[in-house]
Amino acid sequence: MSSGFRAATRAVPRGLSASLRPATAPRASAFAARSYATTTATSSVSANPNFVDIVEVGPRDGLQNEKAIIPPETKVELVNRLSRAGLTTIEVGSFVSPKWVPQMAGTAEILTKMDKVPGTTYQVLVPNDKGLDSFLSHLSTHPDFQPVSEIAIFTAASEAFCKANTNASVAESLARLAKVTRRALDHGVRVRGYVSVVITCPYSGQADYGVVRDVTKELFEMGCYEVSLGDTTGTGTPTSVSEMLEIVSASNPIHKLAGHFHDTFGMGVANAMTAVNAGIRTLDSSVGGLGGCPYSPGATGNVATEDILYALQGSKYEVPGDLDAIAETGFWISEQLGRDNASRVGKALRARKLRAQQQEAAAAKGRSKL
Repeated sequence: MSSGFRAATRAVPRGLSASLRPATAPRASAFAARSYATTTATSSVSANPNFVDIVEVGPRDGLQNEKAIIPPETKVELVNRLSRAGLTTIEVGSFVSPKWVPQMAGTAEILTKMDKVPGTTYQVLVPNDKGLDSFLSHLSTHPDFQPVSEIAIFTAASEAFCKANTNASVAESLARLAKVTRRALDHGVRVRGYVSVVITCPYSGQADYGVVRDVTKELFEMGCYEVSLGDTTGTGTPTSVSEMLEIVSASNPIHKLAGHFHDTFGMGVANAMTAVNAGIRTLDSSVGGLGGCPYSPGATGNVATEDILYALQGSKYEVPGDLDAIAETGFWISEQLGRDNASRVGKALRARKLRAQQQEAAAAKGRSKL
């Protein structure tokens, strides 16, 4: 293994340095009256302490790294299939420059054409003020969309990754996001935060979990109702995820954290279960294991939604979604993209279904000979 991924020193700074704290960020007390449940769809599920919400990121995080341009109609159909399958939070797209992420072009068109299923929250990624302008412009012409929508903002726990992804330092990124968050909240728009490379960075190696902790705290203080911790490189293990969560949750409420795990080393499900057992109640996942990150060379897709749902079934935890319908959607979108379905559970369910069909056909043939 390269020196970039050597064991962590686990050094935990007492807090972000003055240069890392954005002076423009509102203090936590300014948002003390805001109280959001982890689950964004309905109050009935958020009242269950063992309900694990799934944020389906396939239409955005799952598609952003695809090479061939995907027609808007395919994206709309994907969102519709996922919402009809019972997923209650879906990340639809991103208001980012198509120059940098071509697959995210046409997000406003998708928001306009997709079905709005009752009880479903639709999320879009907004990287900066310009992206927020585009989202607010859409809301001004589609005010009925606001009650079921929210934005997500993102930063990183690594200077090198932040520079590659946003062309800014971590401190500069936080300062920008504080302004975006304040404007969004002033317009009545809920804000969710992402922190990338919480385990390792593809450029600088092992993450400092103390920095992950402090960046997460800054996002909460500026007004995010939830912060998703991303193992962007997919190098995490149950041990490293546990160590990271222990440090991060010491200063941040565990029930307001989410887990976002890539499956590069096949640890996605194990890491997700580790996070849930630690108290996290929201997991990001992608139908068919779609995904990858253009700024994390070698990282594969997100942990598959099908695999997460299967792992949690029969446990004390409750999850949204129809597993069979989601598995069928995973095969449908994989076929549309001309790629293999990365969900192990999806493949197993498809094989079981084909065997049942073959057995039924054989039985029918036998009966016809009688």
